[in-house]
Amino acid sequence: MARRRRKGLSERHKKILEVLEIFQETVGYPPSIREICDQAHISSTSVVNYYLDQLQDAGHIERDSRVSRGIRLIKPLAESSAKAAESIHQTVSEMLQIPVLGRIVASAPVPVPSSDFSYFDAESMVDVASSLLPPRESTSDLFALEVQGDSMIDAMVYDGDIVVMKPSKDAHNGELVAVWLNDRDETTLKYFYRENGRVRLQPANPTMEPIYIEDPSSVDIQGKVIMVIRQVKGLIS
Repeated sequence: MARRRRKGLSERHKKILEVLEIFQETVGYPPSIREICDQAHISSTSVVNYYLDQLQDAGHIERDSRVSRGIRLIKPLAESSAKAAESIHQTVSEMLQIPVLGRIVASAPVPVPSSDFSYFDAESMVDVASSLLPPRESTSDLFALEVQGDSMIDAMVYDGDIVVMKPSKDAHNGELVAVWLNDRDETTLKYFYRENGRVRLQPANPTMEPIYIEDPSSVDIQGKVIMVIRQVKGLIS
């Protein structure tokens, strides 16, 4: 699943530099991260930030995280040197393509069409830099789900976001998991707690009540959330 970048500036590095140059020449100020997403056709702000970090390390841009639109173009694409390109190559880690297997609701549990999550197109993928994943995490079996609903907004998981999941059939109290309620044929994304002989599925939204499952055997854990990717509306990975 891992793909190592070619030596030198990748196409995404070049596209982001082009976007910065166009904004500088036409409007006189830098683009926002979301505008870079839109113009470079990248669906994740975390991926844009990842590439901006590499461009900063190579001396193409300067960034000030304290300032909105705090990106300053130092070295336009046309001035790219072999040394700068080599610097980017040395610092870019592997980019992973993680399959998006379906949707998971962050709301009250809802029925789903079958006993698994696989109802997206087989070609659906999301790009993730391996350096953004937890250290020593196996990447061979990771999968991703698109979130639908707003029950986890206080956990910074919003409608339309992508959650990267580690397959697991068990969870510790307080972990954010995708669960299958096999007696109802329903699925949901919630914090998981075992307490008093039952399971509590806890939303992260003060307007919503926890869900109590009296029979723990009916709770089928599908995976644990290890990363959340913020999505820009209207773009597809």
